[in-house]
Amino acid sequence: MIFGRSERGKPPVEPVTLKILVAGGFGVGKTTLVGAVSEIRPLRTEELLTEAGRPVDDTSGVEGKHTTTVAMDFGRITLREDLVLYLFGTPGQERFWFMWDELSEGALGAVVLADTRRLEDCFAAVDYFERREIPFLVGVNCFEGAPRYPVEDVRQALDLDDGVPLMMCDARDRESVKEALIGVVQHAMAYAADRRQTVAT
Repeated sequence: MIFGRSERGKPPVEPVTLKILVAGGFGVGKTTLVGAVSEIRPLRTEELLTEAGRPVDDTSGVEGKHTTTVAMDFGRITLREDLVLYLFGTPGQERFWFMWDELSEGALGAVVLADTRRLEDCFAAVDYFERREIPFLVGVNCFEGAPRYPVEDVRQALDLDDGVPLMMCDARDRESVKEALIGVVQHAMAYAADRRQTVAT
């Protein structure tokens, strides 16, 4: 880049920035997902779990977890020269859900992470985005040792509309996470186009 222009003589591209939320239950892998794909050092607001929180923090199934997100995780990924995603990981525990309204302001869409060992933990996130008509994709995080089920069985268990994408993903794997993010962007664009067409007719 020389004096604000690229070396090939083209003006620099001003990228479109989009906001994507990463939601789901406590310990489902939201912080891991943001960290796996972010091209900057992720901003994390994690605190140690304490004895005081034991009565309200359900750690069954994630007994090895010692920290929790209390506000948000933040990361950034450039998908193309002209497309940058800002990722906001929401807190998973019910006592921090008041943050969701702030974080969802202006969001294009969301990835709802699910764990087949604690599938009910993502119901609140699914309901939240359905009620607010924010397009979302469900990513089933493939934990080691977690039972694997056919996609349609998981869809039925979550009572998802046919139009909601559902895919298997690994929150630790950059390429797997990128596929999920591309999926939610494509879904959100199709969702917006459908709504425009509905309004036009």
